[in-house]
Amino acid sequence: MKVLLTCRDGQVGSALSKALAPLGEIVALDRAGLDLAVPQQIASTVRSVSPDVLVNAAAYTAVDQAEAEPDLAHAINALAVGVLAEEAKRAGALFVHYSTDYVFDGTKDAPYVEEDRPNPLNAYGASKLAGEQAIQSAGGAYLVLRTSWVYAPHGKNFFLTVKRLLKEKRELRVVSDQVGAPTLAGALARATADIFERHDLAALRERRGIYHATASGSTSWHGFATEIARLEGVDSRSRVLPISSEEYPTAARRPRNSRLSNGKLLRQLGVALPDWQTSLRGCYAT
Repeated sequence: MKVLLTCRDGQVGSALSKALAPLGEIVALDRAGLDLAVPQQIASTVRSVSPDVLVNAAAYTAVDQAEAEPDLAHAINALAVGVLAEEAKRAGALFVHYSTDYVFDGTKDAPYVEEDRPNPLNAYGASKLAGEQAIQSAGGAYLVLRTSWVYAPHGKNFFLTVKRLLKEKRELRVVSDQVGAPTLAGALARATADIFERHDLAALRERRGIYHATASGSTSWHGFATEIARLEGVDSRSRVLPISSEEYPTAARRPRNSRLSNGKLLRQLGVALPDWQTSLRGCYAT
């Protein structure tokens, strides 16, 4: 199996480079090799590789900045994704793409299932939803894996920010009324590899569609920060204080409920991610 992987140097892409390596030939490109902001590169690159599977780990992920750059977010997360999907179909390849909990508005009282109606609150979420729709419109074989609150031991993410601030500040004020599942990039990559280890390409083409793929369990941003502080050996009760979303205004509105049900992923593909606490402990071991 030949796999074309985009954004090999990103949080998810670097984890995928390792997790997918045993499956066959991996052609992993960084931004210099394939920049989704330059769509004319996409067709020639995919056609030159002629993959069996195209895994897109590239995205515009600056949620607040997207409010000021909606066209750029849409270009990378929707228009370029549509071209990738079209080229995957042309090559007869399965297209694997990662989306987000932010396609939902967070007003549901229970975890979201794949059939729930999306209603993004911000430009980033709207661009990712448009990407999902472009993939479906292309008409090829695809797996869209919606995930949430991705972090890794490298890059720019909440986990590393909290670790740094615990060293720099005496007190952290962290939002406690937004709930979701912190998902380790390595666990998401491992789950992606598990899908291919359990099913051949013909079976995956039959099971095409959108799946939710997050760590199991849930917590708030405050709960996540509290657990990081505990693992750092810090007294979180005095150092990590809960606040409301209104007390921490951001350019982009966030959903209060970002919980996604992973039931379909387990039922149809036999794959489940570890709980978020286990993954967080594992992140310290890497």
